[in-house]
Amino acid sequence: MVEFVPWPAEFVTRYVEAGYWAGRPLGDLLADVAAGSPDAPALVDGDTRLTHGELLARSDAMAARLVDLGIAAGDRIVVQLANGWEFVVLTVACLRAGIVPVMALPAHRHAELAYLAEHAGAVAVAVPDRLRDFDHQALGAELVGEVASLRHVLVAGAATDGHVDLRALGAPGPAYAGPAPDPRAVAVFLLSGGTTGLPKLIPRTHDDYAYNARASAEVSGVDAGTAYLVSLPAGHNFPLACPGILGTLLAGGRVVMLPSPEPERAFATIAAERVTHTAVVPAVAGRWLEHAAEHGRPEPLQVLQVGGARLADELARRIRPVLGAALQQVFGMAEGLLNYTRLDDPDDVVCTTQGRPMCPDDEVRLVDELDEDVPDGEPGSLLTRGPYTLRGYYRAEEQNARAFTADGWYRSGDICRRTPEGNLVVEGRDKDMINRGGEKISAEEVENLVYQLPAVSQVAAVAMPDPDLGERVCVFVVTRSGASVTLAEIQDVMSGVARFKRPERLELVGELPVTKVGKIDKKALRGRLGES
Repeated sequence: MVEFVPWPAEFVTRYVEAGYWAGRPLGDLLADVAAGSPDAPALVDGDTRLTHGELLARSDAMAARLVDLGIAAGDRIVVQLANGWEFVVLTVACLRAGIVPVMALPAHRHAELAYLAEHAGAVAVAVPDRLRDFDHQALGAELVGEVASLRHVLVAGAATDGHVDLRALGAPGPAYAGPAPDPRAVAVFLLSGGTTGLPKLIPRTHDDYAYNARASAEVSGVDAGTAYLVSLPAGHNFPLACPGILGTLLAGGRVVMLPSPEPERAFATIAAERVTHTAVVPAVAGRWLEHAAEHGRPEPLQVLQVGGARLADELARRIRPVLGAALQQVFGMAEGLLNYTRLDDPDDVVCTTQGRPMCPDDEVRLVDELDEDVPDGEPGSLLTRGPYTLRGYYRAEEQNARAFTADGWYRSGDICRRTPEGNLVVEGRDKDMINRGGEKISAEEVENLVYQLPAVSQVAAVAMPDPDLGERVCVFVVTRSGASVTLAEIQDVMSGVARFKRPERLELVGELPVTKVGKIDKKALRGRLGES
C-alpha cells in the first residue's frame, strides 16, 4: 500500500525554484529564530512564560528524552492535549527530532483515538490527566492495551500506573543532538473531516507546512511584534499554522495559550497580554460581538481572523465597528489551499467574500458535474493543487482514487463561486457533511452508529440550521413496527465518539423521502427543518 503520495518531480522543481520550499526542516527554522532573538518572548500559558531561547531549550530537552524512551525519527505520537505550553513544547520537540505528531482533539474519545493510533502505527499517545471531568489518562491506558504499536502514555498532569510525565520531559536538560529530519519528510499528520466516518490522515511535510505557516504570517501581518492568542483547539490547522502557533513563532512573535474562546476570559487575556491577532470560528465571533456590545471592545486586538465555516455577511459587517479589529476572512482546508481576504481589501470584499488564494502557484478550478470549468459568478465544485496542498491521504488508496483527479487535482468538496476580481464566495458543500461550528461531521458515521439501536429501521442525519454554530446534527428516524426510540438513547449509543458529533434533535417519521433513483432525499429533509 502506498503510504505517502509525493508531488511529481516537475512540480517539486517549480516549487523549489520559486522559493516556496526552503529545503530546511521546521525545527531548524525555529532554532534560527531562537538563535537570533533568544530573549524575545515566545510563549505564554498562565504563569508559564518562555522566551524563544527557553522554548527551544525545553523542546530540545524533551526531544532528547523522547529518543531515550525509544521513540525515534519517523515514529508517530497521537497528540490529544489541551491548549497549553505542553502542546507547543511537544510539537516543537517532535519537529526537532523528526517524530511525527498526529493531531487529535481533546473532544475525541475511544473510537477516534483507537482508529488514529492503529492507522498511524503510533508508538505513544499524549493526553491530559483529566479534562472537563473526563479521565483521559485512563483512556490512554485502554488504548495501550488494545493497539499493538502503542507503548507509552505521555500525560500532561499527574502521571500514574507507569505513564510518562510529559511536563518532566519538558523540563530544562540535555539538548537533542540527533540528526535533523529530511525537509521532504512528513512533519505532522492533520485530520480530515471525511464523509465516510473516521478521519483520514493528512501528511504535511516540513517544506510545505513551513511555507503554509510563513506565507500565512505574511498575509496576516504577523511579525516579531505580534501577540497571537490561541483559543481554538491547537491541533486544528487554523490555530496551528494559518499562521497560528507556527507562523507566529517563525516570525519571532509571541503565542498566548488559552483553554477556550469564552468571551469574558478571552477579552481579559487580550487586554492583559496585549494580544494583536487571533482566530475564531463564526459561532465564537457571534458571541464576542454580543459580549463587546455590553462590555466594550477587546483592546488592543488588531486583526480577527474568522474561518472554519462561512461567516454571515451581516456578522462580518459588525466586526470592525463593534470589536475594533480588522476582519480577515479565512477559507481553507487542512489538506492545503488557503484563501485570505487581505488586510487592505475594501470592506465590501472583506465582508462578502472568503478571500483569494495565498500563493501565486495555488491552482484553483471551479467545475460542474462533468469536471468542466464554470464561468466566474457561477457556482462550481472546487478543485485545487499547489505547493502546500497534498497529493494523497496517508494509506488511503481507495479514498485517494475518489478525492484526486488523475493529474493531481484535489476535490475539496466545497461549492464556491468566483468574483471577477478572483475572490471566492463559499456556497456550501457537495458532500454529505455537517459543519457544526467548524467541526466537520460525517452524516454516514452518525447514521452507522444510530443503526446500532435495534428499534431503528431507517435513519438519515442532516444539517439543521443554527444561528450560533451554523449547523447542528438532526436525525430523522423510522422505527421498527411497535418500537420507539428517544434522543437520549441515540446520544447514549454514541457515547464513545466526540460529543460534537451527537445529534441534538430527533425527528420521528413514518418514512424517509427518496429521490427518483431511490436515494434518501436529504434536500427534502433539510427543507422540512426550514419549515419547522
